Amino acid sequence: MDKVLYCITVVTFTAIGAACAQPAASDSTLGNATFQIGAYIDMYYGVLTDGRSGDVPYFVSMSRSNELTINLAFIDVKYHAERFRARFTPAVGTFMNANYAAEPGTLKNILEASAGFQLSQTKNIWLDAGILGSPYTNESPISREQLMYTRSFAPEYVPYYLAGLKLSLPLSNQVTTYLYLLNGWQQIADPNRQKSVGTQLEWKPSEKHLLNWNTYIGDERSSSAPDNRMRYFTDVYWLYNLSGGFSFTTCVYIGNQKRQRATGELSNNFWWQANFIARYRLSKGLSVSGRLEYFSDPASVQISPIHPSNGFASYSSGVCLNWQVNRLALFRAEGRHFFSDRQVYDNGNAATSKMTWLITSMTIGFPK
Repeated sequence: MDKVLYCITVVTFTAIGAACAQPAASDSTLGNATFQIGAYIDMYYGVLTDGRSGDVPYFVSMSRSNELTINLAFIDVKYHAERFRARFTPAVGTFMNANYAAEPGTLKNILEASAGFQLSQTKNIWLDAGILGSPYTNESPISREQLMYTRSFAPEYVPYYLAGLKLSLPLSNQVTTYLYLLNGWQQIADPNRQKSVGTQLEWKPSEKHLLNWNTYIGDERSSSAPDNRMRYFTDVYWLYNLSGGFSFTTCVYIGNQKRQRATGELSNNFWWQANFIARYRLSKGLSVSGRLEYFSDPASVQISPIHPSNGFASYSSGVCLNWQVNRLALFRAEGRHFFSDRQVYDNGNAATSKMTWLITSMTIGFPK
């Protein structure tokens, strides 16, 4: 792993240096085919105000406290030819360590790896297979594409990646639907050999608006969760004017995990969340963002509290200062406060209902 980290870090910085000197060098045209190489590195230093070091509770993104480290670094290789496309994105960082912990071997270091074919000569219908980016919620692992640096609870507790097939079907100039056949809920190695299905409906009524509705249905039983049965999930999110002077995004979702009781009966176990994030540009390179959210998981389907309690529930609020240093580099400083009516946090010595997280970051990547 140390050799992999060393090699990817060296290649990343070399590629970024080359891009700064010659921005157009990342693209090559081979006949009618296009070959593109990109690179990205997300460095951060965060602290919990109680002074603890180690893992930040409940998060896989930016998940270390009191360490200057790498959240996510990757090389992004894309190839596009007539009716064929492929992508390979190997990655390292604390995000990969935490989020891919359940995957075996070298699968732990694949952010995306897929190939696809255009099924129609006249319509933009595609079938892609492999490890795919997730459509669920309004935030992704790529922090520079998001309105704030840290992730909400929402994306941390749905799939960040999917393994399987994806069928893309444009219904009109504004509406596209996607159908997924999957190994499971964020699973490359399938633990139960049962396949899951997902859907995505994307509506772009104008350049400023994108509305998205997703669903997921699958059997989630495994050796680590033998009582789990069918999981049902749906989310809706709205992105507004992401490149404008004022931008916002909001997402709500609800899930139900069926569990088998000792009596053989099935129980319903719900979790849900809602968030709102907005950004206001103060000048060309400077902006400020804010977030409000609530996450509830009374049956501990997704979150097991640090201290025994009646499930997990928490609010979060935060403010982030964003400075676009140049075309490739983005610096951020964020403060975030968590508060609950239950003692689901820890101050290093005892259970508490509050937690405060301060974090700074620098992301560098091309192409922009």
